[in-house]
Amino acid sequence: MVVRGIYIEQDNTPQKFTLSNIPKLSITHHLCMSCMNMNDDSTAVSASMSANTIDDITNDMSKVAVSDNILCDTSSEQKLEEHIKSDEMSGGDASGRSSTDIDVVQKNTEVSKTCTDLEICANCGKEGSNLKACVACNLVKYCNRHCQASHRKLHKKECRKRAAEIHDIELFKPPPPPEGDCPICFLRLPSLGTGKKYKSCCGKVICSGCIHAVQKRDRGVALCPFCRVLTARTDDENINRLKKRVDAGDARGINNLGFYYSRGICGLPRDHTKALELFHRAVDLGNIRSHNNIGCAYHQGRGVSSDVKKAVHYWKIAAMKGDVNARHNLGAFEEYVGNMERALPKECPTTLL
Repeated sequence: MVVRGIYIEQDNTPQKFTLSNIPKLSITHHLCMSCMNMNDDSTAVSASMSANTIDDITNDMSKVAVSDNILCDTSSEQKLEEHIKSDEMSGGDASGRSSTDIDVVQKNTEVSKTCTDLEICANCGKEGSNLKACVACNLVKYCNRHCQASHRKLHKKECRKRAAEIHDIELFKPPPPPEGDCPICFLRLPSLGTGKKYKSCCGKVICSGCIHAVQKRDRGVALCPFCRVLTARTDDENINRLKKRVDAGDARGINNLGFYYSRGICGLPRDHTKALELFHRAVDLGNIRSHNNIGCAYHQGRGVSSDVKKAVHYWKIAAMKGDVNARHNLGAFEEYVGNMERALPKECPTTLL
């Protein structure tokens, strides 16, 4: 047992005393509080007494039962001093806690951690620490797939609601920048298409400022600022270079070639099936724009049967990854179906967290 502190008012000035510096008072009753789960600055007992009323309080105090956390001694000051000496001899740390108190605190901490890690299956009520959470909503946990299937009917409505909330949070939060940095000036590439250009010779995306600066320095000679190769002057030369980038596994080059096939430009015939195949290949390599192009293909029925749900699905993926065209398409679609609150949200629904 350790006395953490006693506040006694003397001469209208509150003073704090601890076991090491507590003065001898003309009181025969001393109240000691253990320091179980208390901080170093915690006050064990707060008492307000004046010097004139000490004798009255002493005469009126009665015995108080001893519990696990409070020790009330009704003997004289000598017993208090003996208690202090015995506590100091039992050993305590710098904060004033005895070794017994430290052991109890550690046990309580271990028990609380065990209770926190303990999980309960939402279907059978089995307790454990290796339960699997519902992937869609992450609200409940199950011990196996059988319990999840059995609880599906009760959990289906709540799961779909929470999954939709989580999806909207990801959709409406600020997206990452869609482009990286210019490999020449190391500045962020602009979002507008006129502010940058893809070079089929080396597969680099270079800002228009660096392209213009190199042309001005070379007196109008159109050299690639990165690989110093002459810019392609004909469509055939550009397509041949682009096909080499496709063979090299360049995701952006694959997407661009698919776009040329979908529009039938740069000397290529219009082939929506070929274009969709290239778009899916670019998606597998991590190209963001290809998600938007696939969504447009499903929405307009180019190369595939028209499917609005799949179109919205691909647009959402592209929008969450930072494609501004896909986000615009989503807004236009929500306006078309009459969901103006989603087309023009007043605030980001991150408050749902």
